[in-house]
Amino acid sequence: MLLALDIGNTSTVLGVFEKGNLKGFYRVSSRTSLTEDEAGALLMQLFGYETLKQIKGFIICSVVPSLTSTYQEMSRKYLQQKPLVVSSNLKLGMRIRYKDPSQVGADRIANAIAAKKLYRLPAIIVDLGTATTFDVISARGEYLGGAIAPGIEASSADLFKRGAQLFKVGLEKPPRAIGRTTQQSLQSGIILGAAGQIDFLVREIQKEVGKKCTVVATGGYASLVWKVSKTIHRIDLSLTLKGLYYINESLKGKKTR
Repeated sequence: MLLALDIGNTSTVLGVFEKGNLKGFYRVSSRTSLTEDEAGALLMQLFGYETLKQIKGFIICSVVPSLTSTYQEMSRKYLQQKPLVVSSNLKLGMRIRYKDPSQVGADRIANAIAAKKLYRLPAIIVDLGTATTFDVISARGEYLGGAIAPGIEASSADLFKRGAQLFKVGLEKPPRAIGRTTQQSLQSGIILGAAGQIDFLVREIQKEVGKKCTVVATGGYASLVWKVSKTIHRIDLSLTLKGLYYINESLKGKKTR
């Protein structure tokens, strides 16, 4: 079995693969004060002792260095393994055309690898998390780059904080564009506004690519936005974990650098 971890600024997604199949995955808060013992207890709670005994590999993509270290220590202590940490330095079999490949987040790399394996190219991956990221994979399977925009929760939280007469609302699809209450107006602006931003950027990216792209949404807010987006074709909430699985498979028995 393979344990895969996607550590984001807001959430951490954990999943276990058995013979290439994702048995299940969980989304938990990315608490930077987490200790290696708490991380071990968390894994035990989510997956159980019998499953953890069968873990033969552990792969991590992370944008939170302190949590990367925590899970590395947890792995050594509880799994007796050294985890593989994804970066642009690995031999991934994908050309990264960023000017500085080291600046590409590990989660974006995993998304690109999964998209290359699973979807018709060229493709655009829209990952709706703390930030909303757009990653573009060419028809030849190259990582071209993308765009980064403020995420739904981050931007709306700032709005609620700065607006004296505004209040936090549940983020859900609004019944209409013209809100009849403050709650509906906020939902319309936040959700439909996010979808409009995505649709505009997707169209601009497609103009530059010169071809129609497969557009796949992933991340914590993907389920909310893809229902109102005009350009998103598919939703794949475990895309990053699948990318980690493919990376691990491709590097088995090979030098990683």
